[in-house]
Amino acid sequence: MSRNPKSPARPSSAAIPASIRARSIVLVGLMGSGKSTVGRRLAQRLGMRFADADDEIERAAGMTISDIFSRFGEPHFRDGERRVIARLLAGKPMVLATGGGAFINDETRTLILRDSLSIWLDADIPTLVERVARRSHRPLLKDRDPAEVLRELAAVRNPIYAEAHLRVSSASTPHEHTVRAILEALATWKS
Repeated sequence: MSRNPKSPARPSSAAIPASIRARSIVLVGLMGSGKSTVGRRLAQRLGMRFADADDEIERAAGMTISDIFSRFGEPHFRDGERRVIARLLAGKPMVLATGGGAFINDETRTLILRDSLSIWLDADIPTLVERVARRSHRPLLKDRDPAEVLRELAAVRNPIYAEAHLRVSSASTPHEHTVRAILEALATWKS
């Protein structure tokens, strides 16, 4: 008879230094890495507000991201994205989930690195493909093979995501494991 191993002890959010809670935590990474889901849970554990940059962009524009892409193009979207992220980071500290391309934009990346603590949620391609298959709203995947697109994006974007302050694996395990890994990384991170 086998027993289930005890789940690892939950890192306490109280172990997170106050200096880290004094600024926003921004999650970056490829689509499907879990930024929104992990971000909501992380914010709850830290007692911080959560925002999803894509939701905020849609609210500000009064249209979906897919509509913005199709009507105005990606450069217009990226400019609006940068402005929304700047506004959010200028407010009270929060956990912010960004779109996959936000950190790739030089101006947006500079802003995030300067005004927040950035965390790259890194996931392998099979995990990303499985996760993006659950939703069909992603403009960069329209009429293309998700695995091919994600491999191409990873080749270009991963070296840029590596500039984030911290890197945490977002494996194909429950998102709570990723939240725990972030809390552990935050508890030991020295700015």
